[in-house]
Parts: sequence; structure tokens; C-alpha cells
Amino acid sequence: MRIPILKLHNYLLISIQIDLDDQTAIQFQEDLLSKIHESGATGVVIDLTSVDIIDSFIAKVLGDVVTMSDLMGAKVVMTGIQPAVAMTLIDLGIHMQDVPTALDLEQGLIKLRQELEE
Repeated sequence: MRIPILKLHNYLLISIQIDLDDQTAIQFQEDLLSKIHESGATGVVIDLTSVDIIDSFIAKVLGDVVTMSDLMGAKVVMTGIQPAVAMTLIDLGIHMQDVPTALDLEQGLIKLRQELEE
């Protein structure tokens, strides 16, 4: 199953509404990088509100997505990180201290605009 990637002005919006398995996560990574390349997007908001739990592979893919997007010139903001997901990321040693976060998609867009103005 593919995760929809919406374009809004110069941003890409992703709301992950399904449980991520390894194949879906890899497909999402490829789709997002292709979309950044095709659209020239400068910002990405990834909403994880519906993601209750992640494993080590999914956590690594999310970390990689942030790094790869940055290399392609797109700033990533993550929103809606659940407590269990935050604990898993830290337990696995995946620190995203350089990744801006927000509580929800609306605040994520505001944060992304602020990040890109600097």
C-alpha cells in the first residue's frame, strides 16, 4: 500500500494513516524522494499522529528519510509523534534533535514556514 503525498504550494504533506511495514516504509522513502525531485519542494511535513508504535527498521527509515530529504534541499518537520514512538526512537539511538517537530499538521506547516525563513 502506498502512502499518499500531497503537494501544497512548495511543500509536500504526508499523513501516515496506516501501520507501517518494511515494504511500505521503503516504498514511502522512494516515493517521497522522487516527489521532492519532481516537484522541487523545499519543505516536507510528515504527520505521524496515527502511528502508535514503530520497530527499529521503520525508525531507521524515518531517520534516513529526514537526512535524504535534507540532502535534496527539503526541510522536514515531523508532527504528531506519539509517546511510544518517541520512546522507541530514543531507545534505538535514533536522535532527531535537528528535526523540527510540532503537535499537529497545522502547527507543522507554521513551523516549516518559520524554518524556511531563516
